[in-house]
This record gives sequence, C-alpha cells and structure tokens, in this order.
Amino acid sequence: MDMLVTLRYRFGEKKGKLKNVQWEKISERLEKNNQVLEVLSRMEETGGEPDVLDYDEQADEYIFCDFSPESPKGRRSLCYDGEALFLRKRNKPCGSALEMAKEIGIEIMTAEEYRRLQEFGEYDMKTSSWIRTPDDIRRLGGALFCDRRYNHVFTYHNGAASYYESRGFRGSVRL
Repeated sequence: MDMLVTLRYRFGEKKGKLKNVQWEKISERLEKNNQVLEVLSRMEETGGEPDVLDYDEQADEYIFCDFSPESPKGRRSLCYDGEALFLRKRNKPCGSALEMAKEIGIEIMTAEEYRRLQEFGEYDMKTSSWIRTPDDIRRLGGALFCDRRYNHVFTYHNGAASYYESRGFRGSVRL
C-alpha cells in the first residue's frame, strides 16, 4: 500500500484528537518532500506504524512518530548507542538504537513526545522503548527508557550497554 494512503487512513482514525491539524495541509507538504516520505516508509518497514503526533506551531512543523502498539519489532534488542555497543565485550547486540535511528533518518523520541503518544492510547504495555537521554546521564554510562504499566507511563534508567528482547526504540521525524 502506498505510504501516503496509509498515512491518510491512520490520520483519519485519530480525527478529532489533533486540534487545528488538517490532512490536506500535511498531504501537500508530504507530496513536496520525498525525503520525509522515504523516512516514513523506513519507519513502516521496521514496524513503527508512523502517524502524526502533533503540530509545532512555533517551528511550523508536523511531528510524526511510531504508533505501533509495542516498540517496533524491527528495532528491538539494541543497546542505546555506538559507544555502549563498542564497550560491550560479551553477548553484543546486533546494533544500537541511536545508530539505527540515524540510518532510518529519525530521532529517538523525547520523554515529552513519548508522553504525548500515550494520550492517544496505551503503548508499550509489554515492551519498553529507549528515549533520548540527557548528556549528563549518558556521560555516566546510563540511558533512559519508558513503558506503560498499571495505567501509568514510567521512565526508568539502565546501563546504556544493556539490551533486552522486549526493548526497542520509537522515533520521530518533523515535516
């Protein structure tokens, strides 16, 4: 299915949850920006089910992110970044979240974006997702991730080199 058709369908499913956002304006921008459409297709290929999360009025940008019910299947079992991957001596994962995000052309979601996503439904009920980690935490070897349990969104910390089958990452891209 064409990515533009898929996005229109998903956008229609959320109608009314995004104030002052019209599909026609988004579609017009997407048709002029093949690079973002390609990024959205890569998000789709890795199981992200991208859709519009919000509109940033100050920047005049639409924010797309992964709306898959669980952390995207094609982006799990990864440590946080390349440094953590390099430092891991045994049982290395196949890659890192930050490196894969860069390959796809997205940013790892922020804690704010992750919480905004949860306003649309219940995501990561069985999985967890790395989120953008502040530099001061990362310099000390840590990284942050989120999930939803007990009807609440939780933010946790872990060593950046850790990885789990059920932990992936969600990304966002601006248009």
